[in-house]
Formats: sequence, structure tokens, C-alpha cells
Amino acid sequence: MKFYIFQTIILFSSFLNAENHFILKTHARVVPERSGDFAWENDLIAFRVYGPKLRNKAENNGIDCWLKRVKYPIIDKWYSQMKYKSYHKDHGEGHDPYSVGSSAGCGGTGIWLNSKRYPLETYINQKLISSNTEKSQFQLNYKNTINGIMFEEEKIITIELGKRLFSVHSKFTRNGKTSVNLPVCIGLTTHEGKAETFFNKRRGWIACWEKITGSFLGTAVMTDPKRIDIIKEVKSGKKDQDHIFIIMKTDENGALEYKAGYGWKKAGDITDKRKWENYLDSIKMYD
Repeated sequence: MKFYIFQTIILFSSFLNAENHFILKTHARVVPERSGDFAWENDLIAFRVYGPKLRNKAENNGIDCWLKRVKYPIIDKWYSQMKYKSYHKDHGEGHDPYSVGSSAGCGGTGIWLNSKRYPLETYINQKLISSNTEKSQFQLNYKNTINGIMFEEEKIITIELGKRLFSVHSKFTRNGKTSVNLPVCIGLTTHEGKAETFFNKRRGWIACWEKITGSFLGTAVMTDPKRIDIIKEVKSGKKDQDHIFIIMKTDENGALEYKAGYGWKKAGDITDKRKWENYLDSIKMYD
């Protein structure tokens, strides 16, 4: 009798675990077990930024793409397994082959001064605003001194179920005061120029298409086309320095808004450059 009760419990537990694999939801959290990273995801995409413990090291404020090919959440699982199973290898759910380092990654910002990107280092504070099935929202705060001036950025990120692009509202200050008309670059790393770049200024987006570990990845940044000053590609051949940028200025509140995200061929749906381009053309900045 005890054997059958035990067997029933095992079967029921397996059923619950299997059911959890079909849960579609958004998710966001700080990751104290990995240098204080902050990670977020929905059913299509996943990302992280580097935590405060990595400040002033090789990492910066760039946004890292975690390439997932399952609908259920993977962030907690991949971090919990990192001591014995690397998330840099695809074990059936996806992996992290996307190199960020000190680059902008997929949608990182920087102050644009003298035709050069000045990032604001890793975030210093974070706050989870809300997280539920349909939408997660959180705040990241950045700070860095550039040429004797203290610049700060308050970045509010929102990710929604079923969307390949997350939304960002950033507000900048300069020496503690609202920074109006501040030139800001929002970038995509081209990985030393290996990625193919393209853009549609009329629709307000820039994009990359590149081969990564036997498959292909499309990344993109989008904003209000009326706010774009310049779309500029920087080619240096130096590690983490090559990008395509949207350069725009902050408004009267020191703010700007944009979207960023990716499509991975191995996950299906976005299987070539044309499909990625068509997807971006179908998205409105304020949808």
C-alpha cells in the first residue's frame, strides 16, 4: 500500500513539473548569486545586465541576449544550474553565446560626446516595480563621471508577453539636474563588424543580422523616428567597440524612450534577415 501511495506522489509531482513547462509568463528579478545581475524574460526572449560587483571591470551597461527556444521561463533554471551546467551551451532550451563585454550589447545606452560613446558603467541600484503573467517592469539606476561631470540615468524597463522587443523609458541628469538636449547613443554591438547592419530611419529602427554558434540572430533598437538625429555605424575592428547607433537627444524632461530585442533562427519564426526586417516594420513605437 505504501509503495502505491509513494508511486502516486511521484507521478503527481512529475505531472506538476511537466505542466510548469507550459506556463507562459513574464519574469524579472535581481540575481544576487551571480554578481547582482538583473535578468528579465517573456515567452520569446530573455536578457540580463551585469551587476554592481562587476563595476569597473570588463563588463559595462550593455544588455546581454539569452537565446531561448522554449516558451516557459528559463532564467531561474539556468542560474541555478550554473555550478554544474554552463548556460553558454545549448542543452535543449537555448543558451548564451552573445558576447557583450564593454559594448552596448542589444540596446545599451551611452552619452555621445565628441563622436564617442561614453557608457555609465554597471547599474548601481535596482527596483522591481511589478511582475505578473502579462507584464514585468523594473528600474535600474546608472551613474558615471565623464570629464568631471556626473551623469546619471534612471532606466525603467517593461517586458510584455508575446513581444520580441522590450520597452525602455530613460531619464538623464547632469550633476544632479535634468539634462535637456543631452546627446545619447543607443547601440547594437556588431561584434567587431561581423554582423550585417541595416536600418529604416522612416520607421525608426536599426538592426543586425549575424551568425552565432551555427545559427543566426537578429537584434534591433527602435524609437520614435522624429526623435532620431543620426544613425551611425562605428567600425574600428577593436573588441567591443564596433556598433550601429541611434543618436538622439533627451527631451525637456531629460527623457527618451526606445525598444530593443531579438529574433533567433534556432527558436523558429524569425528564420532569416527578411523576416526580421518585416517584423520590425510591423511594429509601432507606441503599440
